[in-house]
Formats: sequence, structure tokens, C-alpha cells
Amino acid sequence: MEIKDKVVLITGSKRIGSVVAVHLAERGANVALTFNRSRSEADQAVRAIRSQGRRASALQVDLTKEAEIQALVQHVVQELGGIDILINMASIYRSKPFLETTVSDWQGNIDSNLKSAYLCAKSVVSSMQARGGGRIINFADWVAASGRPRYRGFVEYYTSKAGVIGLTESLALELAFDGILVNAIAPGPILAPPDLTAEEDLEVRKATPLGRWGGEIEIAKAVAFLIETDFVTGECLRVDGGRHLS
Repeated sequence: MEIKDKVVLITGSKRIGSVVAVHLAERGANVALTFNRSRSEADQAVRAIRSQGRRASALQVDLTKEAEIQALVQHVVQELGGIDILINMASIYRSKPFLETTVSDWQGNIDSNLKSAYLCAKSVVSSMQARGGGRIINFADWVAASGRPRYRGFVEYYTSKAGVIGLTESLALELAFDGILVNAIAPGPILAPPDLTAEEDLEVRKATPLGRWGGEIEIAKAVAFLIETDFVTGECLRVDGGRHLS
């Protein structure tokens, strides 16, 4: 699929999401972004996209609510003409010892990381079918893609991201006849958290075979690949500098 003149819907415009949006705009796409609290980052991305001569919008949406997602999709279809590409990036990432977790913690991870991807995919398929095909790219995690948990305190998060991989594989089979390719990206050490200590930073670098953080552009390049390929579906692409090998 050519990126130029396609309509992309990206959930989650904070940090990496904004870089992906601008990168696709540079390749000729029109982009709609969602945000929860990061309005300033979303607005900044919209300005950057429009400076490329492309169309863009940003909408505040609760992605755990089906009615809000349906209204979002309807808005994007009316404003930009349809949806060719869905990128499910919105996610929460929290750690808590298992015995301290609550049902609310569990449900929050499942709703934000897995249910939202399911609801968004379900809402965009009819538009993609009408346009002769499309791309859905979900976001998992390198740990879930490695096939086993590696860190304590992430039961709910790990389970939700493993579910994203299962959702990706199932949807790839379900939607292949419609020309809708469904894949996932499993990021590793891409962008250092702002509160990371020097010691923690060094530990990550030592544990990553390539010896560094990847940077947001590596995710943008992976997204572009999964859009442009016409024969890869049902895959989970690890972008982790070889972290899963260590």
C-alpha cells in the first residue's frame, strides 16, 4: 500500500505517537490523532503535519468507550474521507506487586491496552472494506513477544499485551479476504523514561545487544514498512535492538 494520500488514524499522540504521525505526513499521509490528556503534544503534531501540506486533526477520546470510538471514526470519515490505516498505540504501563493489585487495576489494563484496540479495529473495518483494503497496526511489547514474562509486578500489563498479539493474529486471519493486513509492533528500549537514573540507563544499554536506545524514528520506520508491505500479515515485529536475545 502506498502511504501517499492515505488517511491514517493514530490512537495515542504522546511522545512516540507524534513522531510516527509526522513521519507518515512527510510521506504524504493525512492524519487524525487521538489524545487523552496530552492536548499540547497532539496540537503540536497537528501543526507539524499541516506544515507538510497535509490534513490533520486531533480529538480527545476515551478509547475504552465504544460510543466515543464510533463517534471518532465517523468524524474522521466525514472530515478526511475515510480511513485506510489504523495504528493502535494508546496504552497504559504501570507496575504493582500482584497481591496489591485490584480488579480495577486488571480491568484498567485490559480496557486501555486490549479492549480499545479491539473496539477501534471493529469500528474502522467497514471504511477499509469500502476503500478496497487497509492496514491495522497494533502495539504489543517486546516482553510479551518474547513468549514469557521477565519482570515481576506487571501481571495485568503483560497479560493485556499478550492479548494484543492474539488479537492481531486472529484479526489477520479474519480480515485477509478483505485485503486488510493486520500486524503488531513490539517495542523494546526505544525512548528512555524522563525519570530514569543514570544507573538504570546504563543497565538498559548493557542488556541491549545493540547497546543503545533506538529512538522514536525506529518505530516510525517499522510502521511505514508494515503499511507498505502487501504480503506480511499476522506478524508481531520486535523493534528492540535485540533485547529479547539477552
